[in-house]
Formats: sequence, structure tokens, C-alpha cells
Amino acid sequence: MPEDPSSSPSPLRATTPPTSAPTPVQPPTAEAKTKKIEDAIIRIAGNSQDGIQAVGAMLARLAGRSDQEVMTFMTIPSTISGGPSIYQVRIGTGEVFSSGDDADFLVVFYQHSFNEHIGSLRKGGVLIYDSDHVVPDKENKDYHSVGVPMTGLTVEAIGGTAKDKGKNMFLLGLLAKVFNLPVEKLERLISERFTGKNESILNNALAAFHAGFGYSIGAIIELYQFKSTNPTGRAKVTMTGNEAIALGAITAGIRFGAGYPITPWSDVMEYLRRDLPKYGGSFIQAEDELAAIGMAIGASYAGMTALTGSSGPGISLKSEAIGYAVMAEIPLVIIDVQRGGPSTGLPTNVEQSDLNIACFGGHGDSPRVVLGPSSVEDCFYTTIEAVNIARKYSVPVILLSDQSLATRIEAFEEPDLKKLVQNIQPDFKPKPVGWKPYPVNEITQHAPPGTYMSDGKYPLVTGLEHDEVGHPTGKPELHKAMIAKRRNKLRELAKTLPRPQVYGPKEGNILLVGWGSTWGPIREAVDRARANGDSVSAINIRYINPLPEGLEEIFEGFNNVITVELNDEGLYGYGQLALLLRARYCDPRIQSLNKTDGLTFKVKDILEQVKNTFKQEVVKM
Repeated sequence: MPEDPSSSPSPLRATTPPTSAPTPVQPPTAEAKTKKIEDAIIRIAGNSQDGIQAVGAMLARLAGRSDQEVMTFMTIPSTISGGPSIYQVRIGTGEVFSSGDDADFLVVFYQHSFNEHIGSLRKGGVLIYDSDHVVPDKENKDYHSVGVPMTGLTVEAIGGTAKDKGKNMFLLGLLAKVFNLPVEKLERLISERFTGKNESILNNALAAFHAGFGYSIGAIIELYQFKSTNPTGRAKVTMTGNEAIALGAITAGIRFGAGYPITPWSDVMEYLRRDLPKYGGSFIQAEDELAAIGMAIGASYAGMTALTGSSGPGISLKSEAIGYAVMAEIPLVIIDVQRGGPSTGLPTNVEQSDLNIACFGGHGDSPRVVLGPSSVEDCFYTTIEAVNIARKYSVPVILLSDQSLATRIEAFEEPDLKKLVQNIQPDFKPKPVGWKPYPVNEITQHAPPGTYMSDGKYPLVTGLEHDEVGHPTGKPELHKAMIAKRRNKLRELAKTLPRPQVYGPKEGNILLVGWGSTWGPIREAVDRARANGDSVSAINIRYINPLPEGLEEIFEGFNNVITVELNDEGLYGYGQLALLLRARYCDPRIQSLNKTDGLTFKVKDILEQVKNTFKQEVVKM
């Protein structure tokens, strides 16, 4: 392994040698030549009030509209008053699987932004700083620094009464110049963002943008242009994971949802509350989490397969009602957008620590399905699959997203909605004589209230154990049979689930196992490790409960199996997925790499573990 596993070649990095940090001066009129690049990682650091998320989002959406790959990452403070924040955008001509490790370009608005994030700038990278607020280390020759009086120039461009509001738009214009981005498309994005606002706000934003674009930064640093792509001919869409979940639910036929606001789930709720009425549906903001899941269970029993959601604290509150849905065999989709815990924990940071509560939360034996999407695109398709599994098996399905997936922006091929859109309206066809909603040897399919029963015997729904018609019973043999019924339908589901595809050779030294948002960095880690001659492959587990059949056969091909998880190693040194897999397969090769700092995995973090594993193998030999 190389000593610095995070270093990977890119045209941008090859063309920006380290220079001494110059004193900021008014640039001359001459502009540098434009160089073609394939990949760039841009980190913007300031305060949440500065609108840096807006800049990052516009860059990401522009990339998607320009047929380029993009992935973003952001951190925001959990306090209402705001505070330090970053937005990182990675734009590439080829496939992009992570938001990147070290930044090629670092933009800082304040001294604290510089102090905290200068370590994230790669050697030879470019620092752009607001010289009205930042004094960099001019002795550091590891990066090229460029001072631009962004605050003063913004005030000059839009008038003193606006102070520095609009500095983010000045920066957007500046970056448009640096990367030769299409001005007209950015102007449209700015106009879209300020639609419905006072016209003066839009005019000020455009004025600040043009002031930034007009600044002659190219006389100091090189200018760049992303290499042209090879378009597939299919349009791309650009969205966040939360938007993808909401659109997936609408596409799957969901027409009722209920929830309560909590970061980072709230965007799903707001999207559905705004758009479901367009399709004849509705989303209710309930008075609390218990009411929300109660409404969703009621709607699902009425034949309108429903959706609810929350983050970790809200899932805890919903646990009893999830048990009710298991007992009553109600088809229900529950979105859990994970964040740091326990309790209120880290509301705006990422973690994958809800796997245990998703699989096992609640009293009694209450099996439910748990799915984990791995990308923004996967959020869309997995939500559709969650709806279909819930309906087919009459079971609650928990979809485990996380803060990273929820807020990051990706571009992917526009789904073929004509093939995907479903109509799942209630079926009120009369039921024949002797019909039972809970047959012991079959999967439950409820009849919506109001369905005509030919024999006049109408079923009951209860959280008590019940017989095949729904009447409460305490008979030991019947309870045993019903527990087996609720368990066995998940076993039947497991038989239909596809086995994960191994990324890389099917035999080797190390198999990295990911779930959810860790998949992108894992793939990049495999590529870099194999390019270095190391025997590393990977799989992503999308179906967490039940697990697909045949995983043990995949594990047999490797000397080491390492789960990569954003949760704690626990009392016994294993992450939550690792414990699940060790319990299932009793395989001592299963170890785990864990991370609990509230940030996503960097590729170099994973490669360091790979390097350490190889060192241990050498010692054993």
C-alpha cells in the first residue's frame, strides 16, 4: 500500500503545482489559459447564514443538467442560531461514487473557516479566501492561495444597504469563471431559486453573480473546464436522497402519509405534503409521532398503503405501533433517516446506528422487513420496492436512509415513469363465503372496511393475538402457529431476494461489506486498492432483514470479511451489521471498521484499515 492512500491521480491535481502564497493584489486584465480536467472537489466553508448550501446545490444541479456526475456532502449546525458550516461538491466527467476526500479547491469566508478546514486541502490545491475577513498562513507553500475581497465587492455590486448579503452569489460567479461554467444555465438556476421573491432580491442576486464572474481571477490562477462527456441520450435528473424517497413513494402509488417534523426526515414530509395533493393524495402533519403512525396504520388498513417516517428519536416513539402493525399484519412503509444518537444526539450529522432498532425494536417477536438504499438513485427505486414488499407480504417495511443520503445531491438517468408508475387503490371486490383475513398457512391480504362479505361475517383487526378471522384468542397452539406465520413469510421473502453482486474478484484476501451510504467510498477504496495490487473486493447488502440467501458462500471466498459501518464497535468490538452477520453465520472472519464522528467515510479511512489488515496477515505468516 502507498503511504498516502488518499492520493489518486487527476488532471486537476497534475496541473496545480504548489506555490508560495501570494499577497492578495488586484489582478491584472490578462487571463490564464483554460485547461481540461475530469474531476474536481470543491469545499466551501463559512457559516450556515451565508447561503453556501445554495451555492453548492446550484453547482451540483448545474452538473446534472450538463450531463456530468456529481456528489455532494454538507455539514450544518444543529442550533437554531446557526454557525460554522461546509458544503463539498465533487464534479466529474466519469462515474463519481463519493464526495471525495481532500479538496482540490477550498473557499473560506472567515478566519475560523480557514483554521478549521485548511487541513482538508490537498497538497498543491488552491485556497480562495475572503481577504476582508481572512489572513492565511503566507509561509505555507503546500497550496496556492488567492485572496479576493468578496465582502467588499459584493457590497459594491449591490449597494451598501444590503451589507454582504449576496456574497454567496458573488462566489458562485467567481467559481463559474474558474471552471468556465455556462452563465446562462446558472442565471436560470438563480432565477428558479428566487421565484416568488421580490424582484429586487433576484436583481441583487444576479448583480452579485455577475460581479463575481467579472472578477479577473484568471490572472492569478489557472482556469479550468470539465472535459466533455459522452451523453447516453437519456435525460438526467438531479436531486437529494430525501426528494428521491418522496418521488419514489408517489411513483409507487402512495397517496397517504402522516408524520411529524424532525431533522433530517422533514424534507420528505414537506415534499409529500406539497405534492401528494397533485395526485389526489394527502399528507398529514400529526400532533406527534404516535399519532402519525396511528394515522398511517389506519389508512393502510383502509386499503391505502401508507407511509410514515422520522429519524431515530421518532422511530423509538413509533416502536409500539410498529409492533401493532406486525401483529395485525398491516402493509406499511416507515422511513428512518438516521442521524447521530442516542437521544437527540447529533441532529445534523450522519450515523448508521438505527439498524438494531429497525430490525429488533419493540417487545415480543415482531419480524419486519428492513431495506438500506446505497445512493440517491437507489433511494428512489428502493422506496418503490418497499411499497411493493409491504403490500405483497402484509408487513411493515423500514427503509433505512441517513443524513448523508438525505441531503446530498446526485445526478442519475431519468427513470422511465411510464413503466414504474403504479395504481394501488383499494380493492373492494366482495369476499366469498368462508374468507379469512389471517389464514394460518397463507399470507394475509386484508379486505378494506366496506368490502362485502358474502357470508355476513366481518373480520376484526386488533393488537391482541387472534384467530384466522381476527377474533382475540389466548390459545397456546394458535399463538404458536400465528408467530410462525408472521415469521415464515419473511423466510419466503428471503428466497426471492437477489444475492449481492461481488465488486471485484469472487475470491481474495479482503471482502469489504457495506450497507447504505458507505457503498460509494467502499467502491472507490476497492478500485484504489486493486490498482495498487492488493486483493480486495466488496459487496453491498441492500436487504438487511431478512438477509438474502447465499451470503455465506460469498464469504467463503475470502480470508477477511470487514463490515464498514457508521456506528460504534459496541461492547464486543463489532458494528451492528457485523453482529447481525456473525449471529447469522457464526463466522469468525467477520470483523468491522467503525466510525462515529458524525462524518461520512473517506476513502483513505477504508484503505488504512485494508493496509492494517494486510500487515496483520504478514505478521501471522
